[in-house]
Amino acid sequence: MKKFFPAILFIFLSVSMILIFRSAFPKNSGFLMVFLFLVLADIYVWDPVRNRIEKTNRVVRMAVTTLFWLPFATMSGLTIYGLTTPFFSWGQPVRTMVTSLVLSAYLAKIFPLLVLLMADFVGIVTSIRKRKPWFAFRKRAFVLYAGWVPGFILFVILLYGMFFGIYQFKVHEQTISVKGLPASFDGFRIVQFSDLHLGSWTSVDKLAEAVALMGQLRPDVVFFTGDMFNYSTADGKGFEPWLSRLKAPFGVYAILGNHDYGDYRKWPSAEAKIKDQEAVKDFYKTIGWTLLLNDHRIIHIGSDSIAIIGVENWGAVKRFQRTGDLKKAAQGTENMTVQLLLSHDPTHWDSIVSKSYPEIDITFSGHTHGGQVGIDFWGIHWAPAQWMLKQWCGLYKKTNPTGNQYLYVNQGLGSIGYAGRVGIKPEITLIVLKTQTNTP
Repeated sequence: MKKFFPAILFIFLSVSMILIFRSAFPKNSGFLMVFLFLVLADIYVWDPVRNRIEKTNRVVRMAVTTLFWLPFATMSGLTIYGLTTPFFSWGQPVRTMVTSLVLSAYLAKIFPLLVLLMADFVGIVTSIRKRKPWFAFRKRAFVLYAGWVPGFILFVILLYGMFFGIYQFKVHEQTISVKGLPASFDGFRIVQFSDLHLGSWTSVDKLAEAVALMGQLRPDVVFFTGDMFNYSTADGKGFEPWLSRLKAPFGVYAILGNHDYGDYRKWPSAEAKIKDQEAVKDFYKTIGWTLLLNDHRIIHIGSDSIAIIGVENWGAVKRFQRTGDLKKAAQGTENMTVQLLLSHDPTHWDSIVSKSYPEIDITFSGHTHGGQVGIDFWGIHWAPAQWMLKQWCGLYKKTNPTGNQYLYVNQGLGSIGYAGRVGIKPEITLIVLKTQTNTP
């Protein structure tokens, strides 16, 4: 029985964590299978490591064993701790950094996992042909190093993204010619940012730096395209004074993202969730931003005007909310020659806006974070996010009978899950509107 105790304990802790996570984060239950796969992979990857260190001295064995199992032990300890002290009440820096470190460690283990799978495949094929033990191939030193060296490099890169890449703000500038744009709006400057996810910020000073940077761009108007919070309005506590510093002559306009509805956590009661939704509105009043809930505003320069329309979240993927009502939001803007739409999820543009609302000139979205990890240098712009989303970052255009329609997808200023960025920097967008001239 003593021999099987570690395996029994491992299975018990794994099942317990999955059940607790599923209860605390109902919206993310679909990712639990991936989590379970990574946890079970620990046992598979550990075997060749154990064989490699069994003849080394005791200090080396203890050090390697501790480092290998530390992520799982950390998750187990946090799960047990979470039974008495709910995850959402932990200090934000601790909650953010510890969970990101554990996630980074498991992502780094993907490399040795893949290498070991290939080694075992080769070993099985070889054993069938030469009648040798299939597991002999996996014991070779190069198999171990071929997996763990790139895994370690990835872990270091992810650490860099957590402590440095997360705050390397980058300004993206775009000039868009808009048909029918009044002459008085020619050169109108729009600063857009998205996906703050205040529950993942560990530095108020860095947020103040981002706000100051936006101010330096001299915006005429500012658009925030959703996901202010991670789980609840409690994520924003203490950030209000800094956000309220963001100003523009024609105002700061905001919409809700999928994380702003409180659906990513378990609430003690339905009343508590409703109360938090009211707190969201109060939060925006406190910082002095205009929250558009399926509504619009008209801004004027002299006798000229344009419409700013804001919808609640609408996503083509069913797991995301579909509370956005564009018909309601746009009611009263029919005679406006220029209409700008704020809609958090870019799939809204591809599914509905571009097909049924050709009068909307530009849609401003976020949601994707650009994937947070990718490549953006030497003219290469790539991230795994583009495998899942048709419009994942930057400017998109469609031409219809009435003219061009644009979508701009902001890469986000914050993070979720992995509190870091590698390659895909946190984005602040400056869009300058130009009057479209008709050329013969």
